[in-house]
Amino acid sequence: MRTFASLSLVVALAAAPFSVFAADKAKAVAHAATPLKGTIGFVGSKVTGQHEGNFKEWSGTVALKDGKAAGGKLEFTVQTASVEVDTANANAFTPKLLEHLKSPDFFDVAKFPTAAFKSSAIKADGAGFKITGNLTLHGVTKQIEFPATVTITGKNIEGKAEFSINRKDFGIAFAGKPDDLIRDGVVLKIAVTGTEP
Repeated sequence: MRTFASLSLVVALAAAPFSVFAADKAKAVAHAATPLKGTIGFVGSKVTGQHEGNFKEWSGTVALKDGKAAGGKLEFTVQTASVEVDTANANAFTPKLLEHLKSPDFFDVAKFPTAAFKSSAIKADGAGFKITGNLTLHGVTKQIEFPATVTITGKNIEGKAEFSINRKDFGIAFAGKPDDLIRDGVVLKIAVTGTEP
């Protein structure tokens, strides 16, 4: 004959797997990764002008926390060999410039086929957000921090960021011509969207 205590134990054990499953499911939903699409580009400048580029091939995800960007996660990986440059105003010099960008002087795509970013923190900052994480570029990983705007409408997520990094921090030190030096600061421009599943 089962006592009330033994029946309670049976019920508790039977319910436990469901409880664990429910908790795991809730956790998975809270941190579900949403694939991103859009553009990841850059602007490099020198004394006489500037060049604007982007990467045709990249993948990335964002994971919200409780439906919000703060506390979430962002990561992306670009294929450096997919770099494009000056697509809106290409000229006879553009193919030569593109090959130079792929060379060891810049991205060195043969040795470093990918560049990547993985966030460690996303925090509210005024009307926007401050994103901190590790950027791996040209074989060097350094922590960076940049401002971003994130708009969430229903299941749709839109994020934008524009900020500068020092290319020399990542071992990209080609100086350029003596009378047309390349500036150390490179502007990164990110505009992405995603729809939660």
